[in-house]
Amino acid sequence: MTAESGDPLPAELRQRAEHELLVRTGFVRVRDLSDRFGVSAVTIRHDLQQLEERQLAKRVHGGAMPLAGSRIERTFEEVMTEQAEQKSAIARVAAGLVSSGESILLDVGTSTAALADELVARTDLTELMVFTNGLKIALGLEAAHPRFTIVVTGGTLRPKQHSLVEPLAAPMLDSLRVDTVFLGCNGVDPVAGVTNINLPEAAVKRSMIGAAARCVVVADSSKIGSRALATVCPIDDVDVLITDSGASSTVLDAVRSQGVDVIVADRTTT
Repeated sequence: MTAESGDPLPAELRQRAEHELLVRTGFVRVRDLSDRFGVSAVTIRHDLQQLEERQLAKRVHGGAMPLAGSRIERTFEEVMTEQAEQKSAIARVAAGLVSSGESILLDVGTSTAALADELVARTDLTELMVFTNGLKIALGLEAAHPRFTIVVTGGTLRPKQHSLVEPLAAPMLDSLRVDTVFLGCNGVDPVAGVTNINLPEAAVKRSMIGAAARCVVVADSSKIGSRALATVCPIDDVDVLITDSGASSTVLDAVRSQGVDVIVADRTTT
């Protein structure tokens, strides 16, 4: 619970929330944390000292930043089980945006892998053309053949995400014009836009956006308000953002104000 509720969190829960915010954003300010959690700056500095002693943060002037290496890209398998319920809810909503006879691009990632599962489960979908740069996603979609035509984009393998990137990833994408791209990412911010943790996949994502009439970003709440290394696109290049109820309402309102259709998925939806 934050300052808005008038009921400050216990120290352990507050420090956990501070660390989660630090990991998402890459930097936290003492003043901002004090306002957010309704405690004094002295208390926040003590919190940050505790996080530093536990090797979860590095204190700097005015705040803290992650320790070197704490924002290192993790593998597909390491991330797959995180926010699993939220990703499933997001995927169900996203699958509802797809109709028979359409052509779509599925970006690499665990949220789009969940979407692939939901598409396969929709037995009413036929004549769907799916392009993907994710090998795991392509294999998951195979269960829907021949209802779906699955095309792997080509390129050079990145084992960490089982993705295909440059060189040789762009030629097919440059020749396509699909109905919708479903894009994964590591950050969605109203100022920084859509961002990703690694450069090669960010470049492919940009090509995917250029190949689609509509851009749908699927991002669980841990990504909302976060910024990662590589810019994928400004926020006004996104047509639809699908996230979950854990996302900051302030950030979502700022995204909506730039013309993005924001859909908050309900985990109870079936």
